[in-house]
Amino acid sequence: MDETEFWELIDSARAAAEGDPEDQSDVLVERLARLDPDAVLDFARHFEARFNRAYRWDLWGAAWVLLDGAGDDAFDAFRCWLIGQGREVFEGALHEPDDLADLLAEFDEEEDGDCEDLGFVADEAYEQLTGVALPELGLPSRADEPEGTPVDFEDDTALADRYPKLWSRFRI
Repeated sequence: MDETEFWELIDSARAAAEGDPEDQSDVLVERLARLDPDAVLDFARHFEARFNRAYRWDLWGAAWVLLDGAGDDAFDAFRCWLIGQGREVFEGALHEPDDLADLLAEFDEEEDGDCEDLGFVADEAYEQLTGVALPELGLPSRADEPEGTPVDFEDDTALADRYPKLWSRFRI
Protein backbone atom coordinates (compact mmCIF):
# COMPACT_ATOMS: atom_id res chain seq x y z
CA MET A 1 0.00 0.00 0.00
CA ASP A 2 1.41 3.35 -0.98
CA GLU A 3 0.66 6.76 0.52
CA THR A 4 -2.08 7.55 -1.99
CA GLU A 5 -3.89 4.29 -1.21
CA PHE A 6 -3.55 5.02 2.52
CA TRP A 7 -5.22 8.43 2.14
CA GLU A 8 -7.90 7.00 -0.17
CA LEU A 9 -8.83 4.48 2.53
CA ILE A 10 -8.97 7.25 5.15
CA ASP A 11 -11.12 9.48 2.92
CA SER A 12 -13.51 6.81 1.69
CA ALA A 13 -14.07 5.53 5.25
CA ARG A 14 -14.77 9.07 6.48
CA ALA A 15 -17.27 9.57 3.64
CA ALA A 16 -18.96 6.22 4.34
CA ALA A 17 -19.20 7.17 8.03
CA GLU A 18 -20.63 10.59 7.10
CA GLY A 19 -17.81 12.25 9.05
CA ASP A 20 -18.44 10.41 12.34
CA PRO A 21 -14.95 9.49 13.65
CA GLU A 22 -16.09 6.45 15.64
CA ASP A 23 -18.00 5.07 12.67
CA GLN A 24 -14.99 5.85 10.46
CA SER A 25 -12.90 3.60 12.70
CA ASP A 26 -15.39 0.74 12.31
CA VAL A 27 -15.49 1.18 8.52
CA LEU A 28 -11.69 1.16 8.36
CA VAL A 29 -11.46 -2.06 10.38
CA GLU A 30 -13.95 -3.71 8.01
CA ARG A 31 -12.11 -2.53 4.91
CA LEU A 32 -8.65 -3.39 6.22
CA ALA A 33 -9.85 -6.86 7.22
CA ARG A 34 -10.62 -7.50 3.53
CA LEU A 35 -6.98 -6.91 2.59
CA ASP A 36 -3.98 -9.15 3.10
CA PRO A 37 -1.94 -8.85 6.31
CA ASP A 38 0.97 -7.13 4.54
CA ALA A 39 -1.34 -4.36 3.32
CA VAL A 40 -2.61 -3.90 6.87
CA LEU A 41 1.00 -3.61 8.07
CA ASP A 42 1.62 -0.98 5.40
CA PHE A 43 -1.46 0.94 6.54
CA ALA A 44 -0.24 0.74 10.15
CA ARG A 45 3.20 2.08 9.15
CA HIS A 46 1.66 4.99 7.23
CA PHE A 47 -0.62 5.82 10.15
CA GLU A 48 2.11 5.57 12.80
CA ALA A 49 4.54 7.67 10.75
CA ARG A 50 1.97 10.45 10.47
CA PHE A 51 0.98 10.13 14.12
CA ASN A 52 4.63 10.60 15.12
CA ARG A 53 5.15 13.41 12.61
CA ALA A 54 2.29 15.34 14.25
CA TYR A 55 3.93 15.19 17.70
CA ARG A 56 4.75 18.89 17.68
CA TRP A 57 4.28 21.72 20.15
CA ASP A 58 2.70 24.05 17.61
CA LEU A 59 0.08 21.46 16.71
CA TRP A 60 -0.54 20.71 20.38
CA GLY A 61 -1.20 24.42 20.91
CA ALA A 62 -3.76 24.36 18.10
CA ALA A 63 -5.42 21.33 19.69
CA TRP A 64 -5.43 23.17 23.02
CA VAL A 65 -7.29 26.10 21.47
CA LEU A 66 -9.76 23.90 19.57
CA LEU A 67 -10.53 21.65 22.53
CA ASP A 68 -10.24 24.29 25.25
CA GLY A 69 -7.44 22.26 26.78
CA ALA A 70 -5.66 19.05 25.79
CA GLY A 71 -3.49 16.86 28.01
CA ASP A 72 -1.22 14.07 26.77
CA ASP A 73 -4.00 11.55 26.08
CA ALA A 74 -6.26 14.15 24.49
CA PHE A 75 -3.44 15.24 22.19
CA ASP A 76 -2.84 11.62 21.15
CA ALA A 77 -6.56 11.24 20.36
CA PHE A 78 -6.50 14.59 18.52
CA ARG A 79 -3.63 13.44 16.29
CA CYS A 80 -5.55 10.27 15.41
CA TRP A 81 -8.63 12.36 14.63
CA LEU A 82 -6.52 14.76 12.55
CA ILE A 83 -5.21 11.93 10.37
CA GLY A 84 -8.81 10.80 9.94
CA GLN A 85 -9.69 14.19 8.46
CA GLY A 86 -7.64 13.36 5.38
CA ARG A 87 -4.48 14.43 3.65
CA GLU A 88 -5.44 18.05 2.91
CA VAL A 89 -6.42 18.85 6.49
CA PHE A 90 -3.54 16.87 7.99
CA GLU A 91 -0.82 18.34 5.78
CA GLY A 92 -2.34 21.81 6.02
CA ALA A 93 -2.32 21.61 9.82
CA LEU A 94 1.30 20.51 9.85
CA HIS A 95 2.24 23.32 7.48
CA GLU A 96 0.48 25.93 9.66
CA PRO A 97 -1.61 24.78 12.62
CA ASP A 98 -3.55 28.07 12.73
CA ASP A 99 -4.90 27.23 9.27
CA LEU A 100 -7.14 24.62 10.89
CA ALA A 101 -9.54 27.54 11.31
CA ASP A 102 -9.89 27.57 7.51
CA LEU A 103 -9.47 23.85 6.87
CA LEU A 104 -12.24 22.66 9.19
CA ALA A 105 -15.71 23.40 7.84
CA GLU A 106 -17.26 22.47 11.17
CA PHE A 107 -15.84 21.69 14.57
CA ASP A 108 -17.68 20.77 17.75
CA GLU A 109 -15.29 20.33 20.67
CA GLU A 110 -17.71 17.83 22.23
CA GLU A 111 -17.69 15.54 19.18
CA ASP A 112 -14.66 16.42 17.07
CA GLY A 113 -10.95 16.42 17.72
CA ASP A 114 -10.99 13.08 19.51
CA CYS A 115 -10.75 9.66 17.96
CA GLU A 116 -8.33 7.39 19.74
CA ASP A 117 -10.01 4.41 18.03
CA LEU A 118 -8.49 5.36 14.67
CA GLY A 119 -5.11 4.59 16.16
CA PHE A 120 -6.10 0.95 16.68
CA VAL A 121 -7.86 0.05 13.42
CA ALA A 122 -4.82 -1.71 11.94
CA ASP A 123 -4.32 -3.68 15.17
CA GLU A 124 -7.93 -4.89 15.10
CA ALA A 125 -7.91 -5.75 11.39
CA TYR A 126 -4.57 -7.56 11.60
CA GLU A 127 -5.75 -9.64 14.53
CA GLN A 128 -8.97 -10.51 12.68
CA LEU A 129 -6.95 -11.64 9.67
CA THR A 130 -4.17 -13.53 11.42
CA GLY A 131 -5.33 -14.32 14.93
CA VAL A 132 -2.20 -12.68 16.35
CA ALA A 133 -1.30 -9.18 17.48
CA LEU A 134 0.15 -6.67 15.06
CA PRO A 135 3.94 -7.06 15.14
CA GLU A 136 6.41 -4.24 15.70
CA LEU A 137 6.40 -1.95 12.69
CA GLY A 138 10.11 -1.23 12.60
CA LEU A 139 9.63 2.52 12.70
CA PRO A 140 11.77 4.87 14.77
CA SER A 141 10.27 5.40 18.20
CA ARG A 142 8.52 8.64 18.99
CA ALA A 143 10.58 11.39 20.56
CA ASP A 144 10.21 11.91 24.30
CA GLU A 145 9.27 15.56 23.80
CA PRO A 146 7.23 17.13 21.00
CA GLU A 147 9.19 18.73 18.20
CA GLY A 148 9.61 22.50 18.18
CA THR A 149 9.28 25.24 20.75
CA PRO A 150 7.03 24.59 23.75
CA VAL A 151 3.80 26.58 23.91
CA ASP A 152 2.52 28.08 27.18
CA PHE A 153 -0.97 26.62 27.22
CA GLU A 154 -1.97 28.62 30.27
CA ASP A 155 -1.25 32.01 28.65
CA ASP A 156 -4.39 33.00 26.74
CA THR A 157 -2.72 36.10 25.31
CA ALA A 158 0.17 34.06 23.90
CA LEU A 159 -2.26 31.50 22.46
CA ALA A 160 -4.38 34.23 20.86
CA ASP A 161 -1.24 35.78 19.36
CA ARG A 162 0.15 32.45 18.06
CA TYR A 163 -3.21 31.17 16.73
CA PRO A 164 -5.21 34.30 15.78
CA LYS A 165 -7.56 32.55 13.33
CA LEU A 166 -8.30 29.61 15.62
CA TRP A 167 -8.68 31.92 18.62
CA SER A 168 -11.12 34.24 16.88
CA ARG A 169 -13.20 31.38 15.42
CA PHE A 170 -13.30 29.00 18.37
CA ARG A 171 -12.52 30.87 21.57
CA ILE A 172 -14.07 34.32 21.37
